[in-house]
Amino acid sequence: MNKKSLFWSLVSLLVLASMILSACGAPAATGAPASTGELPKGDGKVVIYGGYGEAQAAAFQKALTEFGQANGIEITFTSLASFDTDIKVKIEAGQEPDIAMWPQPGGLKNLADNLVPLEEVIDMSKPLSTLVPGWEKLAVVDGKVYGLPVSANMKTLVFYNPSAFKANGYAVPANAAELAALEEKIKADGTGYPWCAGIESGGATGWPFTDWLEQYVLDYHGADVYAKWIAGEVDFASPEVTKAADEVAKHLLAEGQVNGGGISMATNSFQDTAPLFADGKTNGQCFMLRQGSFITAFMPENIQAEIKAGDYTHLDVFPLPAPEGAQAGVLGGGDIAAVFKGHVDQDVAKVAAYIFSPDVLKYQVATGDISPHKTFDVSLYPNEMQKKIGQAMANAAVFGFDGSDQMPAEVNAEFWAAGTDFVAGRATWEEAAKRIDSKYP
Repeated sequence: MNKKSLFWSLVSLLVLASMILSACGAPAATGAPASTGELPKGDGKVVIYGGYGEAQAAAFQKALTEFGQANGIEITFTSLASFDTDIKVKIEAGQEPDIAMWPQPGGLKNLADNLVPLEEVIDMSKPLSTLVPGWEKLAVVDGKVYGLPVSANMKTLVFYNPSAFKANGYAVPANAAELAALEEKIKADGTGYPWCAGIESGGATGWPFTDWLEQYVLDYHGADVYAKWIAGEVDFASPEVTKAADEVAKHLLAEGQVNGGGISMATNSFQDTAPLFADGKTNGQCFMLRQGSFITAFMPENIQAEIKAGDYTHLDVFPLPAPEGAQAGVLGGGDIAAVFKGHVDQDVAKVAAYIFSPDVLKYQVATGDISPHKTFDVSLYPNEMQKKIGQAMANAAVFGFDGSDQMPAEVNAEFWAAGTDFVAGRATWEEAAKRIDSKYP
């Protein structure tokens, strides 16, 4: 399942207002490398391709046009319908753009022979000083950084019903100890179940489990081990990944944590959000739902209407606390840009530096995007829910791109299938891990 595409097609439900920033003035060229003057002079035009939706593309172009007018450059952004396929066709036809933005780092790295290391284009110290740690590791080939993020999304989120919390005297947990205490109190009170957690998704059944596991591998072990795990250098059967699986089991598979336990989780659709708004344990009420922002599109219509109106009476969000002793990582996705060989000149360098800066998203956040930069002005987010999501990204100790989406297709498919069997109790983690590991080349 292409979760990122689903995210961007639905995330507009979080957007409640647009931003008027004309008073901010036009941006000046910043972040270009010290050697920019040594690059060939540009022709005054820069072309960028990506995979943005209509609203994103319009907001991105607005920022690009403003920057271009201030710097004497005509910048054109074009969104390709099927980016990963279409960009290869463009390259083969000799019609590649100056800059392209990939929705998956793997696609970018596979085409690194057509790209230039970014250190040859921009002053890398500037984006590296502001990015949330982890982003700079996603498009590294032979020790060189070929791509950096332009925009981001995130999944390290827990949705909850504030009215239900208030009615039962529950508080939003700020750390792992408070989360564990809340889970136990919900069970002791008999008010419902701590977690809503279906993982059924047709042919992609199991992917919500992969997000849980990826989160804890990232939290416990950081970006380096996370990357090695994705590459197959750290086994699913390793102590590191097993520790993360045990943490998932503690939250989802222990007695009373989820209505019906793992067997029900394996057959309940991830789209079923109604229990979050149910009344009482007999009606299957659950109190927390860990999911990506797109899940709001599967909420009851009255809840969706409240969100659009800026009413958070029955739905709000907080970042999933990291386990005790672990670092809080953010799991998500985004669009990663690179520069093509033969296209590096002074204009391209200026534009590349701009799109790798926090400034480029000042309009685009109104479409639901999140900045991958720690220094982004969170007051620019158009509503309180998105502001919380943006703050969670900015405060993250490390970022990890959706791991299963980066794994080889056969590994990803077995990750879904074996993970589902683990959740349903049809396989131990040792058995599931062995199955997944066998799919690596």
